Amino acid sequence: MPIDPVAFAAELIRCPSVTPAEGGALDLLEERLTALGFTCHRLPFEEPGEDRVDNLYARIGTAAPNLCFAGHTDVVPPGNASEWQVGPFEGTVKDGVIWGRGAADMKGSIAAFAAAAAAYIKAQGTEAGSISFLITGDEEGPAVNGTVKMLDWLDRHNEQIDHCVVGEPTNPHELGEMIKIGRRGSVNMVITAQGKQGHVAYPHLADNPVPHLVAALAALDALELDQGTEHFQPSNLEITTVDVANEATNVIPATARARINIRFNDRHTGQSLIDLVKNTVSAVAAKRDATLTVSAKISGESFVTQPGPFVDLVARSVEYVLGRAPELSTTGGTSDARFIKNHCPVLEFGLVGETMHKVDERVPAQDVEQLTAIYHRLIDGYFAEAAAFAAEKQSRG
Repeated sequence: MPIDPVAFAAELIRCPSVTPAEGGALDLLEERLTALGFTCHRLPFEEPGEDRVDNLYARIGTAAPNLCFAGHTDVVPPGNASEWQVGPFEGTVKDGVIWGRGAADMKGSIAAFAAAAAAYIKAQGTEAGSISFLITGDEEGPAVNGTVKMLDWLDRHNEQIDHCVVGEPTNPHELGEMIKIGRRGSVNMVITAQGKQGHVAYPHLADNPVPHLVAALAALDALELDQGTEHFQPSNLEITTVDVANEATNVIPATARARINIRFNDRHTGQSLIDLVKNTVSAVAAKRDATLTVSAKISGESFVTQPGPFVDLVARSVEYVLGRAPELSTTGGTSDARFIKNHCPVLEFGLVGETMHKVDERVPAQDVEQLTAIYHRLIDGYFAEAAAFAAEKQSRG
């Protein structure tokens, strides 16, 4: 059964799937994939005190290799709907443009891959391997009841994915500009300076934590983490908040806090940077006889899928359809690829991201059609070169 990618993208947009609501988007995708012959598994997960999140794993074929498309149907809130030229969940196609929340991020690419899979299955069947979808409803949210738990489910059920394409919007301005072959890691930390409250007129009876915190932040800001690596830009440490919560004009506060975020490349791990920050802050504390503490949470480690048969195939597919060679990049924030990279080689390629998360999110219908053609070329080439990918997998151990 053929799938019109533009019409299907519009249908998905009409599902108001703001995280963690399913909104009918997974129901619609499951219906289309089931009609194509996919075996579908709905995978709801929740933790005490958290919202229940619905997810979908679908597979057609039983043989290896298994080419997986990963993504999410959940979207960020639309904001004030009256500010949109068309309703954010109307799924309007007007003057060659698909309008609505999720058009770029990333219902358009889900529709494109589904259409490409349908076309490939009709022409070739699935004797050469398997095609699967790993679709979460929790990417735009906490990301705890989505891809991570789905991957655990795959492990428990002996479901092996061999290579994965994540359909995030990777292109800055034009389709085909960029493939993301990795992402920087991210770690958040809170530095707390503990002092002693007192009257500003009697500073000798108090211990002002603010100068201690400022000194610690200055030492952190002065760090040069690295100068970049082969595939990554330099790591950067950013001070994101400084808070004292003191509304009085005549009181020295007892506590001051600051938050920092570090986006880091493959020269570091989250833990090595936590250790660096703690050592730097401890040195300041010792010098100033101050009480400074650091708490931290790693959002994700850096990773890179090295250029090779899989990356080359995706790049060739883009160039075949669009006539341009894409840049291989690791720029941008985090995505669910940071979880998938522990299971198989993964890269990201999707639509243009200029309007994602904005009012009037939209994509040209032609881009969705061309992305469908790229994905179709990718699927066809993947199974034509199955032996090469099997050898690549064996070399990974």
